[in-house]
Amino acid sequence: MANKKINFEDKMKRLEEIVTNMESGTILLDEVAVLFKEGAVLSKECKAELDKLNAVVKEVQEGSECNEYGNSNA
Repeated sequence: MANKKINFEDKMKRLEEIVTNMESGTILLDEVAVLFKEGAVLSKECKAELDKLNAVVKEVQEGSECNEYGNSNA
């Protein structure tokens, strides 16, 4: 894939396509290697995005807990 910016959902869709193609058993070994590399890159990018989102959710939850008990975040 080119170095264009694609969103998380499109990355996941492409990962699903890669897995389907690889599981089909109808592609050449050279193509499997290319698809595997693309899939590894996409997987790493998706994990990084999920890790960032997880940190944001955790921060919000911790802020909510402080507010719930009458403490401020300041």
